[in-house]
Amino acid sequence: MNKHFLGDTTVLLGRSLRHIARSPDTIITTAVMPIAFMLLFVYVFGGAIETGTDSYVNYLLPGILLITIASGISYTAFRLFLDMQGGIFERFQSMPIARPAVLWAHVLTSLVANLISLVVVVLVALAMGFRSGAGVLAWLAVAGILMLFTLALTWIAVIPGLTAKSVDGASAFSYPLVFLPFISSAFVPTDTMPGPVRAFAENQPVTSIVNTIRDLFTEQPVGSGVWTALAWCVGILVVAYLFATVSYRRRIS
Repeated sequence: MNKHFLGDTTVLLGRSLRHIARSPDTIITTAVMPIAFMLLFVYVFGGAIETGTDSYVNYLLPGILLITIASGISYTAFRLFLDMQGGIFERFQSMPIARPAVLWAHVLTSLVANLISLVVVVLVALAMGFRSGAGVLAWLAVAGILMLFTLALTWIAVIPGLTAKSVDGASAFSYPLVFLPFISSAFVPTDTMPGPVRAFAENQPVTSIVNTIRDLFTEQPVGSGVWTALAWCVGILVVAYLFATVSYRRRIS
């Protein structure tokens, strides 16, 4: 790897962050849909949903945080697609810049932008009555899982950002990811679901991640579920990274 990788990535990250600072509506838009879902389910459907908890917003928040990330990464694919179409990648190739730095700048920008969106959603949840007795270590563990999940989905977003033929195609891939939490334990316990749906819900990545975050918030033992959640995140991250780097090499070759 080019010895200037860190410096080049930092410079390009600053460029991407300045773009976001000039159009903060992207972060606002990212947070609006998850907040709307949270308001809808807590104040409209919450009274009819039995979760075995005193506060439905406490039960709901982990899933809403994952929806926030899934919503936010569509902008990563969008920004990457615009750079590809605008010819900026060709300009970078003619400069003495570490080639991986271009992708990593977009990935780190996604991490920062999603972190801001997550903070906004948590603040709204607190205003709606969310409370947690979790300590600092538990909150750090939640932050670590969310960051790992963000990285995994961001590298997935890189693939359509590099290969899509249109703006709509670059961002539309995120729709299934946004709705995946609806077929999980994010909104209702999985034991209330019919057999085939329950089997899918209990064996897809969102359920293990949501359950782990929920246990951390409620100070419950996480058990082996945390290793399942981490295995899903790391597995998705590795596979997506490999496919993304292959797509990148083909695009710039």
